[in-house]
Amino acid sequence: MRHTNGLWLGTKLVIAAAIIGLMAQFGSISADMLDQAGVEPEPQTLATAAPTPQPVEAPAQTLLSLASTAHGTAANGGFQIVSELAVTGPMEHGTFAWNDSGVPDGELRIIIDLDTEMLHVYRAGYEIGRAVILYGADEKPTPTGRFTITEKNIDHVSNLYDAPMPYMMRLTNDGIAIHGSEVDYGYATHGCIGVPDDFAALLFEQAQLGTRVLIRSEGSARTI
Repeated sequence: MRHTNGLWLGTKLVIAAAIIGLMAQFGSISADMLDQAGVEPEPQTLATAAPTPQPVEAPAQTLLSLASTAHGTAANGGFQIVSELAVTGPMEHGTFAWNDSGVPDGELRIIIDLDTEMLHVYRAGYEIGRAVILYGADEKPTPTGRFTITEKNIDHVSNLYDAPMPYMMRLTNDGIAIHGSEVDYGYATHGCIGVPDDFAALLFEQAQLGTRVLIRSEGSARTI
């Protein structure tokens, strides 16, 4: 009996070795084959899917206040963008968006980005207007930096070029202004910011003398 058990154990080891050899040759082995050989299969680890990333709410963008040179003190707090207009798809030259419905009264800020060719209007931190712009040609570039509106004239005519500049909002003493224009692709200005006439009328009504304007491009100041 002892001799029989030893023989049977040896047979099982031979079968197990043969099955393992087949596994090495063919790359897989079934649980039934291991069971027949008297070998317990190793526990399998089930792969689990990676957790789905959860969206993270982006913090509100903050545009730092510009020190008040008139009073020699920094403006209180900062200018914070609360929300932006929901504009579907890319905007083309000559188009604009405007919606100030339900937006509270508050300080108006204008941000002009020469890289994206866009003018953005914010009131109390809420974007109420956006328009595709024209800006200065290479030989007459639009200056970048921080400005304030120093003059408004609804029917202005350029003294330098004898050209109409409806809804003119002056930024510099040498003639740079935001004004109504025919905004077509491929056109440029002599340094001014041109916006569609209907948009210019809406902006002219909202803007006041002293309204702060930031004109920026790559490498220029990014805060107002």
